[in-house]
Parts: sequence; structure tokens; C-alpha cells
Amino acid sequence: MQDFVQHLINGISLGSIYALIALGYTMVYGILQLINFAHADVYMVGAFAAYYVARFFGIDSSPGISTLILLLIVSMVSCSVLGLLIERFAYRPLRNSPRLNILITAIGVSFFLEYLGQIVFGPDPKVFPDVLVDANLFSWGQVQLRSFDVAIFCVVMITMLALNFLIYRTKVGKAMRAVSSNQQVAALMGVNVDRIIAVTFVIGSSLAGVGSVLVGMKYPKIDPLMGLLIGLKAFVAAVLGGIGNLMGAILGGIIMGLSEEMVVGYWASTYRDALAFGILILILIFRPAGLLGKSQIEKV
Repeated sequence: MQDFVQHLINGISLGSIYALIALGYTMVYGILQLINFAHADVYMVGAFAAYYVARFFGIDSSPGISTLILLLIVSMVSCSVLGLLIERFAYRPLRNSPRLNILITAIGVSFFLEYLGQIVFGPDPKVFPDVLVDANLFSWGQVQLRSFDVAIFCVVMITMLALNFLIYRTKVGKAMRAVSSNQQVAALMGVNVDRIIAVTFVIGSSLAGVGSVLVGMKYPKIDPLMGLLIGLKAFVAAVLGGIGNLMGAILGGIIMGLSEEMVVGYWASTYRDALAFGILILILIFRPAGLLGKSQIEKV
């Protein structure tokens, strides 16, 4: 029983990070019907931005709340700027092109960022700065609730509440929902579609920035290819919940984190990465629209 509770805590902590990154995928897809494969590499750039800023200011060995907040801001700003540049110079010129062209461009941007990262940052892994002291806050037999898990959960909850407020309680959020529903009608109603799409990329990229700091805090090793695997898992989480559905991305992320942790705890850790592919295949076979997604009929 205690082992199960510990795996439950670890799975929710990991799944919360997957959910954050999956939200970036699902937001862009909801607006443009585009799978932004470069999203995971934006996440990688956010981790390195936080790493170098921490070293520059000498706070790489000064864990605390202020360090966490500073690195979150740095990573969010860096990822937002990069996401805006990708949208403006890679995706916007192809907006009226066939979807296959945009998809190939997204894959190309992803590879470009990965190999540029190896040139700029170096191919060798680096140790992420100490963000918080990983103290044991509560014990129950073998069950431990650590400060890292509590911090991750709190940051994710605050971020998701802020995102929910932005989308459902602000004019920008109303415009995003209008563009997601029908771009042409939204433009006729006075919505600046280009600006709203750019804002969507900024918000989605900033979520990846938050996720990069949380992952670096919990698993302190970063490298230019770090986004490859976690990006795949976050994408599977978005598809699992129903890509384009915000609550579906959150649900899919939690399910992915819990499933992965249970596989490690009760089966074999060597299969944890293969789980994402298995879940993706099952979802595409039995429920292609995802758990919370709705099937749509398209005229060809």
C-alpha cells in the first residue's frame, strides 16, 4: 500500500509536467490545426536559458524560492520570444499552404533547433542548477512527500489556473476561442487573427518554459536533445486527452505520468519509454479523437 501511494505521488508530479508541455501542443493545434513539433525543442532552449542565467548571476548553487521564480521568468520569456519568432518566420508565410508543407516545416524547425543547440550549447549533458532544497516534508513509513513534488504541483496548479482565467475570462481568451472556432468569421468580427495566433504561440511556448525548469529541478541533466523524448510523451498525452481540448491535455498528462510510474514500480523500468508508443497506438485504434475529444466529419 505504501509503495502504491509513493508511486501515486511520483506519477502525479511527473504527469503534471507532461500536462504543461501537452497544453502547448493542444493550444496551437486548436487554433491552426497544426502539430508544432518544434515545441519540444523550445522547451530545451528554455532549460538552457535558465541554466546560463543562473551561472551568470552566480545563483546556480543558491537554492530557494527566489531562484525558482527567477529561473521560471527567464525560461518563460526566452521560450516566448523563440515561439514568436518561429510563428512569424516559419509558420506564418505558409499559413495558406497545404498542411503537409507546414508539417514538414515544423519537423525541419525541430531538427534545426536540436542541431543548433548542439553547436551553441555543446553536445555534452550539463547539470541543471540547484533550484530548491529537496527536503522531506512528510513521511509515512516508506512514503515520502518531498519539497520538489510539492513545488512542482503548486507551480503547475498556479499556471493552469492562470491559463484558465486567460482563456475564459479575458478578451484575448475570447478572441482565441473565436479564432479556434472559425478564423474567417472571427476576422469579419474585427479579431486580428495574426496577432491572436502569435499570442497563442507565446502562451504555449511559455508553458514549455515552465516545464523545462520543473524537469531540470527534478531530473537535473539537460542536453540539446532533451526535448525529443519528453516532447513525444507530451504529444501522446495531448492525443490521449483529445488534442485541441485543454482539459484533455491535463487529463492525458496525468494519465501518462501515472502509467509510466506504475510501469517502473510494478513491471520493468526498461519499458517506461515504450509505453508512450503503446498508448498512442491504442488510442488511434480505439478512440482516435481522444478521451475528451469529439469526432469531426471533414468534407474532402
